[in-house]
Amino acid sequence: MNISRRSFLAVAGCSATACVAACHTVEQSAKSSNKRRLKLGISTYSYWHFRPPKISIETVIEKAGQLGVEGVDLLHRQMDSDERTYLLKLKRHAFLNGVDLICLSIHQNFVSPDAAVRAKNIEHTLHCIEMAYQMGIPCIRLNSGRWGTVESFDRLMELRGEEPPIAGYSEDNAFDWCIDSIGKCLPKAQDCGVILGLENHWGLTRKAEGVLRIVNAINSPWLGALMDTGNFLEDPYEKLKMMAPKTVFVQAKTYFGGGEWYTLDLDYQRIAAILVRAQYHGYVSLEFEGKENPDTGVPKSLALLKDAFGRELSRA
Repeated sequence: MNISRRSFLAVAGCSATACVAACHTVEQSAKSSNKRRLKLGISTYSYWHFRPPKISIETVIEKAGQLGVEGVDLLHRQMDSDERTYLLKLKRHAFLNGVDLICLSIHQNFVSPDAAVRAKNIEHTLHCIEMAYQMGIPCIRLNSGRWGTVESFDRLMELRGEEPPIAGYSEDNAFDWCIDSIGKCLPKAQDCGVILGLENHWGLTRKAEGVLRIVNAINSPWLGALMDTGNFLEDPYEKLKMMAPKTVFVQAKTYFGGGEWYTLDLDYQRIAAILVRAQYHGYVSLEFEGKENPDTGVPKSLALLKDAFGRELSRA
């Protein structure tokens, strides 16, 4: 077939235009795919605040699936068993309900002058890392622990999380114990591919400086900070900003109906901006701690988080 010079140039021109258009489409698609989206989870604690009746993990998984969130954060003390058959049952149940198991929130206490007590808590943490591995959970919530000189948790909350050290010891001693204990858990964490997230909880980590002192001293890719938005009782935003660069997981508290121990008026637009600026790309797991029925309080809370983080992510 003979093609004239004019026809050839016309066809070539069309091809070039089509190529430019295609490249532009690919570029726009790439930009669009780089847009981050909010990954929401629900802590099973949102439905059970250590008061009867206990709500089963399976029930929370089902509710999470119905609400369309992507993950469930398991509270270890809410689980019915540590047996392997139960762990695999939860893993299967989550899969069938279209949600991921994203964190295992555990309790331990490394703040003790008794080496045998610390060893017991290290063993407990290693056991929980293995449990997380069996369930396919990539993150564990750690506590530093606390002195225990204030026995009642209700009284501790009245004291805003402050308690004196055991006589004859200092916080420097406690930091050394905690750093050493967590260090002994890291080889197992790395072997199982489970990231340890140290929460700003009570005890040594009631301040952002305490969390960072431990995380920076250990300096491992398998240890980061777990940001609990509701555990800094005064002036939280600068403290959350300090933690944000090291944060590997976020637990976001809300208090519809008034809090169980206290109520904070948290500005989630501001918190979302802190995390977006720090380039945090992980899960935000709701910890509903209000007295309202969770069947209404949890959906309200999810809407609040979606709105705040959605606005900030759209600007990023």
